[in-house]
Amino acid sequence: MDLTIIQAAQSGRRDAQAALLRLLQDRWFRLCLTLLGNTDQAREATQETALRFLRQLPTFAAHSQLKTWALGIAINVVREMRRHRHHPTDVTPPPRSPAPDPHAQAELAEQRVLLRSMLAHLPDRQREAVLLRYFEDLSVQDTAIAMNCAPGTVKATLHQALRSLRQSLSAPEKETGTGTVFASPGAPFSPSPGTPGEGRGEGVLIIPERTTP
Repeated sequence: MDLTIIQAAQSGRRDAQAALLRLLQDRWFRLCLTLLGNTDQAREATQETALRFLRQLPTFAAHSQLKTWALGIAINVVREMRRHRHHPTDVTPPPRSPAPDPHAQAELAEQRVLLRSMLAHLPDRQREAVLLRYFEDLSVQDTAIAMNCAPGTVKATLHQALRSLRQSLSAPEKETGTGTVFASPGAPFSPSPGTPGEGRGEGVLIIPERTTP
């Protein structure tokens, strides 16, 4: 991210702050949605993350990665919500704009539901590690920073999570040379139901044969 924009946002410029929020809100929402399993809670967590992000932004050290730091705020918000709230999960993906190919859209939707169901059965810390490392493409070191733990803990957690995911594969899957490919369970942030966000579209998760740095 542009250091000039970050510094302008830290100095209080509203346009720069809005630009950073636009860049980050979909990442926050996808992460919160998959960790919480409920669209309303995910929206609430995303909004709370945005407020904390702006409040804490002046303390951000520019030598570190803003994305890693910002995702760490979202992780903390989700953990607090888990401790204090016990609402049922909503496994239905939020509304999305129709794809040009309805058959491809249907396949992606089926894969999203399958993968979200698989991730939902992982322990919380394993789910966090998988999402940060493979969906957000953080390094092991950055994943450790976001999760506030040691890199060795991240590696061990990922090893356990990937083993569980491979064992739970029970639907048609697509093999590559490096692992198994699934559509991302995430979706763009919608401030209110039925309002599409400005997301990057569907991603994929490749379940690797082993963890990498």
